[in-house]
Amino acid sequence: MDHVERLAPFRTEAAAFEKAVRRAFDPKEPGAPVPAVPSCPGWTVSDLVRHLGGVHRYLAHVLRERLTAPPDPALLALPEAPDDPDALTDWFAQGARELAGLFEELGPDTTLWTWSAEQTSGFWLRMQLIELAVHRWDAESATGTPGRLDPDVAADAVTQTIEVMAPARRGWQQAPPGTGERYRFRRTDGPETWTVLFSGDRVLLEPAPTGPADVEAAGSACDLALFLWGRLPAGSLRVTGDAALLPHWFTLVPPV
Repeated sequence: MDHVERLAPFRTEAAAFEKAVRRAFDPKEPGAPVPAVPSCPGWTVSDLVRHLGGVHRYLAHVLRERLTAPPDPALLALPEAPDDPDALTDWFAQGARELAGLFEELGPDTTLWTWSAEQTSGFWLRMQLIELAVHRWDAESATGTPGRLDPDVAADAVTQTIEVMAPARRGWQQAPPGTGERYRFRRTDGPETWTVLFSGDRVLLEPAPTGPADVEAAGSACDLALFLWGRLPAGSLRVTGDAALLPHWFTLVPPV
């Protein structure tokens, strides 16, 4: 997917997240508590909205000001999220619309600060589309069966998780060195296969399967992405090889 191809799914996922949140805030019984988010332990739907809306406003500031260094917390004055559920949902929707407009305005190649080696506006749209899709799934799971991730977005999420998120999370969390563990993730609703080798501090995405893997997990792009984001258990995938290595992935790539 390129930058232009990601803009429409970003807006679609934002609208779906808003719809899921409004459904969660409209209880069948008056006075019922705000639903918990099963996939985000300790969070309610309100917490999820505040988190995602806060991220969107933070990044809108980065994009609007064309920042090439992290924002100075002393100079960063973001509006408080309201407590009223309807106002909170409107607050999220407004922030998502503004961020989408900035992504469209800046295009993929504007130089910006990011936490990654890629210092572009395109990095942020890719990251935020994936995060938004996963959190839409989270919001829907609070009130019923969540809808699946778009296959193209999900496949991109698998690649991005391996190439970008895994090395970053290993550094942030001081993960143990790899000892040659080789994982293979095989997509069953498309042609992609991802083979990942952990060697010392490095996470290597092999360009093509070059030999046997210690463990292979097969599933749809959606299920693979949600597994790598800690949303689905290994049992949701078809596993061959050393199944005990799948939980070890989250030791090598600690959650954040």
